[in-house]
Amino acid sequence: MHLIIAEKHNVAKRIAQILAASKPKVKRVHGIETFHFDDKVVMGLSGHIVGVDYPPGYNNWQKVGYRDLIQAEVVTKPTQEKIVSALRDLGEEADQITIATDYDREGELIGVEALRIVEEANARVKSDRVRFSAITKGEIMDAFDSPGEVDYDLASSGEARQVVDLIWGAALTRFISITAGRLGKGFLSVGRVQSPTLTLIVDREKEIEAFKPQPYWEIYADLEKELRVKHEKGRIWEGDLARSIFEELGEVAEVVSIKEKTRTDRPPAPFDTTAFISAASNIGFSASNAMRIAEWLYTSGFISYPRTENTVYPPSLDLKALVSAFKRGPFREDAEKVLKGPMKPTRGKRFSTDHPPIYPTEPATKKDMKDDQWKIYELVVRRFLATLSEPSRWITMNVRLDIGGQPFRAMGARQVEAGWRACYPYSKAAEQILPELSEGERLSVLGKDLVEKETQPPSRYGQGRLVKLMDELGLGTKSTRHDIISKLYARAYVHGNPMKPTNTAYAVIDALERHSPTITKPEMTRTLEEDMTKIAEGRIGEGAVIEESRSMLDAVFDDLLSHQEEIETTLRDGLRTDKIVGTCPNCGSELIIRRGRRGSRFIGCTGYPECTNTLPLPKFGMIIVTDKTCEEHGMYHIRIINKGKRPWDLGCPKCNFDQWQAKKAEEAKKKAEVDLLAKIPGIGPKTLEKLEAAGVKTALDLAGAEADDLAEKTGLNKKKISSWQVAARTLTEEASTC
Repeated sequence: MHLIIAEKHNVAKRIAQILAASKPKVKRVHGIETFHFDDKVVMGLSGHIVGVDYPPGYNNWQKVGYRDLIQAEVVTKPTQEKIVSALRDLGEEADQITIATDYDREGELIGVEALRIVEEANARVKSDRVRFSAITKGEIMDAFDSPGEVDYDLASSGEARQVVDLIWGAALTRFISITAGRLGKGFLSVGRVQSPTLTLIVDREKEIEAFKPQPYWEIYADLEKELRVKHEKGRIWEGDLARSIFEELGEVAEVVSIKEKTRTDRPPAPFDTTAFISAASNIGFSASNAMRIAEWLYTSGFISYPRTENTVYPPSLDLKALVSAFKRGPFREDAEKVLKGPMKPTRGKRFSTDHPPIYPTEPATKKDMKDDQWKIYELVVRRFLATLSEPSRWITMNVRLDIGGQPFRAMGARQVEAGWRACYPYSKAAEQILPELSEGERLSVLGKDLVEKETQPPSRYGQGRLVKLMDELGLGTKSTRHDIISKLYARAYVHGNPMKPTNTAYAVIDALERHSPTITKPEMTRTLEEDMTKIAEGRIGEGAVIEESRSMLDAVFDDLLSHQEEIETTLRDGLRTDKIVGTCPNCGSELIIRRGRRGSRFIGCTGYPECTNTLPLPKFGMIIVTDKTCEEHGMYHIRIINKGKRPWDLGCPKCNFDQWQAKKAEEAKKKAEVDLLAKIPGIGPKTLEKLEAAGVKTALDLAGAEADDLAEKTGLNKKKISSWQVAARTLTEEASTC
């Protein structure tokens, strides 16, 4: 029997459908669906089916020392028992096993993990490896026609990263969390990639806070022909000079020169993972969400493998045939335009042979997927078509004018050939059309503006920009960067997009930068990443890299442990600041987030027990105190983060509580009115149903209804309705006076 191992269940299903001459039979092995045809069985994993961990005794945070974690043996444990059992059973019957997991460092390791389990059950089994970049019939058939060997060096580099990340993450996270007194679900995480990334965000925030705006002035003039011109100096840094220029401006502007040029905008390069995440971020997708959707599109056969560092299409890719496939469907017009051109693909700076750039593999329509999936699919299709389109061409105009001896300028741009911009609307360039002008022409000055402005601080990092920066600095990999950003949100280190660090993030990074700056710098992580590449290339052993990383971490703890008291003070001060919500209106003390004896959370006054002012908080989710304040109550707005859900902006806790109380009061009032209706003599359950169907739900509704109209709608006796209305009025009047 020939056993084929795919990385996920839906990929296994598609591979089986492509390879089988007829519909494969589905059989469950230990509860896992497998696909059978001829003498072949295709089985899907669920990503990693084993993981690295410490032996059980090391899980006690209080008893195991930090340095013990650095030197401890790391063991491998099954994480998917049913899949492992199915592999063993099928492996015993197999003569051959083919690894068909994703072709990258992580995928190779996942495949080797499965292969080791099979080989334990059947040492005689033969193995090979197929590699593909798209789950299409052509790619899959070609891959299985020419299988290669399993790359154990590549798998070892992935395994080394797992071990290194476990050791660094476990030891540092445990040290920081225990030192800060932050245990349980709210522990503080530290990692060799996570911490340098968080440092970038914190350092940018410090730049913003330290920024001192500088005033400057700009001078504009409005001329006839609806022409607005700007002083050639642009920013004028001296106010007196700007005012003197402004006051001396005349009433006539003379056109001194007109220069026209042709400008060419080259089409964008093909998508690698970093560029894709950046583009998806610009249309509203978080890095993790964009990659999650791209993964679905890949496994469903709509796009190529989304984890790539390549920006050059391989010669083997039939671009013309692929574009021709899109002549049917929503991209028909754009595809036809591309086919009419020379179709010379753009090339980016990166080239690799493992996977091509991200491109669409199959035409689709909106009916084939959900709205968010379609948006990402459309982005990939349009980028692909743009890379094969002609350049966009513009006529630019630079007009220089003289107003009372002062130089002014107007810049214009007119698109003459849309080129790639016609099919890629995400990169917009606005036209600026100038009126027809001639040199020496004199225009009346209709108005003048002296505009005072200030320089602006650097902007915070959005997720797309941060992924680019991580890429440039060698932080993480194309497969892990979006996950690192997700962890920063999950641990309440950042909120919003662009990302703003919390006081907890400040405290952690400040403590590390002061006493162990190695953890916060990209150099250490970049060195380890280079070592991973050397392992994959067979130039160094996995064990040597792990031992080197242990030595580096041991040196880090020399610094941390010698400054533990200072680190504790920094962390606890920062953590406390992140709990402050506002000032108590009753006594003027601080209102902070507290936890009750039974685990409930609430906002309480630090003036307790003299002051008992409290406000409730939701039972679940990570609480983020933002920097936005309520104008009425002066309290910081709160955001609640629950894993796998959109953040809930609760807003001002006091406003939220007042709204909740008002809603409860309104619901109680309505319930009381419904109860009054049921108390009227002669109105039973069946009559209540008839009245409710006619729109009468409360005693107040009954009292105000037209008896004739109500009798007609319900079929009830008019006299009875009139008598009920008298009783209803009496009951509602009595209730209102209580």
